[in-house]
Amino acid sequence: MNSAATSSRIAIAQAGDHVGEIVAVSGWLYNLRKSGKIVFPILRDGTGVMQCVAVKSQLPEALFETIKELTQESSIVVSGKVRAEPRAPGGYEMDVEAVEVVQRVPEADPYPITPKEHGIDFLMDHRHLWLRSRRQHAVLRVRHEVIKAIRDYFDSNGFTLIDTPIFTPAACEGTTTLFEVDYFDGEKVYLTQSGQLYNEATAMAFGKVYTFGPTFRAEKSKTRRHLTEFWMVEPEMAYATLEDVKRVAEELVVFVVSRVLENRRSEMETLERDISKLESVKAPFPRITYDEAVASLQRKGSEIQWGGDFGGTDETLLGEDYDRPVMVDRYPTAIKAFYMQPDPERPEVALGVDVLAPEGYGEIIGGGQRIHDLNLLLRRIEEHGLPKEAFDWYIDLRKYGSVPHGGFGMGVERCVAWICGLEHVRETIAFPRMLYRTRP
Repeated sequence: MNSAATSSRIAIAQAGDHVGEIVAVSGWLYNLRKSGKIVFPILRDGTGVMQCVAVKSQLPEALFETIKELTQESSIVVSGKVRAEPRAPGGYEMDVEAVEVVQRVPEADPYPITPKEHGIDFLMDHRHLWLRSRRQHAVLRVRHEVIKAIRDYFDSNGFTLIDTPIFTPAACEGTTTLFEVDYFDGEKVYLTQSGQLYNEATAMAFGKVYTFGPTFRAEKSKTRRHLTEFWMVEPEMAYATLEDVKRVAEELVVFVVSRVLENRRSEMETLERDISKLESVKAPFPRITYDEAVASLQRKGSEIQWGGDFGGTDETLLGEDYDRPVMVDRYPTAIKAFYMQPDPERPEVALGVDVLAPEGYGEIIGGGQRIHDLNLLLRRIEEHGLPKEAFDWYIDLRKYGSVPHGGFGMGVERCVAWICGLEHVRETIAFPRMLYRTRP
């Protein structure tokens, strides 16, 4: 068999820089089309997909037969001349001159994901292989772009990245959705729900900070918006008010969406996403109060009453009136976390805000201003039945140089699901963890 090892190795994404040259591409057989004396192996390498053209009259007979009998997802190195072809995937083709078969998938045990329709349970059971499909590849490329944009926004706006603990001694937002872990010497700790409390400490040291990492919620929910393990970015700012939190949240979302539109058009095409809906995502975002939101929902037939939290259907109803995310602020203090600052002019509502994405995707950001008064914080910890000793260090932040401060959390998976137009968040992370799924 001809060896492809002697040609210069390139990635498919670089094909446009090598038109007319003989190069090698290492990858996997994505698909194979046959047309008499011509065979079209479709090669993928992680950076793109390229159609190769193998003509029987131009190749040794044994090589042509080898190519013709290749099986899906066999790993191969193909060399040949690159040429422009607007009709081909990616706009370029390769005329095959040599093929090196690294591993041929046996016909007796073929690749399980075929071009036919498969049920979601089957695909999730084979998630380790499903990731190779063009659609899943596009989703995770967009996720990569979203994460890079998030970091670029904060890094270029004076924020310092601080990593916060995964193991925590106490709850951040209540105790009912915690994963408990056995630590050393019988101590119980929990997988973090949020890095926010630690972020408040680092904000008092650095001014503006953010943490970015996995968070965990033992919430027995099976909705399309929930995972038990997800990634969240959480900025926190000293000397900040609710209005500062809103401004940064709005700037971040606009920045992220514009970056995806700028760099991931081909992925949007693969996902058949209507990008006109994303092109509307510009500042300013509409801003309404919780009071106005409840009145709007009641007019739409919702049974929500003042004092209740919004469910997924309520968030969808609120978002349908807008072509961009909407900010809802001043929720009832009673339904917000213990650390949320009450409105001084109206203590029954908190200086918090949720950002709801349009098109039925619901909350993508939640945050607000934190309590900075020591006595009020102590009272809230007691009212919520939380162990004061677990928060000794957090209380110290109000003893030594306390200032008004605030921040928010943005769930990466929900954000990606909205930007990609996906039905369920399970496709937005490589290996999702859900109520009844911990494998693969």
